[in-house]
Amino acid sequence: MTPFRAWPDPRPPGLPPPTAAAPYAGELRSLILAHKEQARYALAKPLGQVLATAVRTALGDRRAGWLCPVPSAPATVRQRGHDPLRRITKAAVRSLRRQGIDARLADALRVVRRPDDQAGLSAERRTANLDGAFGPRSRWAETLMDQPLLLVDDVITTGSTLSEACRALDSRGIPVLGCAVLAATQRLSPSGS
Repeated sequence: MTPFRAWPDPRPPGLPPPTAAAPYAGELRSLILAHKEQARYALAKPLGQVLATAVRTALGDRRAGWLCPVPSAPATVRQRGHDPLRRITKAAVRSLRRQGIDARLADALRVVRRPDDQAGLSAERRTANLDGAFGPRSRWAETLMDQPLLLVDDVITTGSTLSEACRALDSRGIPVLGCAVLAATQRLSPSGS
């Protein structure tokens, strides 16, 4: 698996450089869905190792960094019976630490307004749907100031979710170095064309 820069087309404003571990296809897609939708908890460890490859690439020469997972709405977590992305992020942190990278989990975001389901929405409609969906947890502002922080998510499609999460952190003066995701969807043409 060779991580790659996964810029969506069009690029949403304010999106820091996104790095994906692999395309969203085949076995990786199946594993992500099984973990997320079927509560296959044991998949968190291998998926965390995959995410760690994207994080290492996104960190560049840095040997330390904070990982902030994009949060799910509390109702979604209750419905699924777990928080898949947070579980994968914790596994990625453990994997990175075993590799000598001082990685830490930062639960610096929360859902403040539950957006509608994103499936089938254009990039423009996704951006509008997510506007104001996330808020920063104020207790993290001082801790994360001037620290290398990566936003993490499972899949990047239009980049709207990561862009809005970045905006929320930026509103508290928390700079985001980049984004690391398990997988990137392959879009055949830009949204709206």
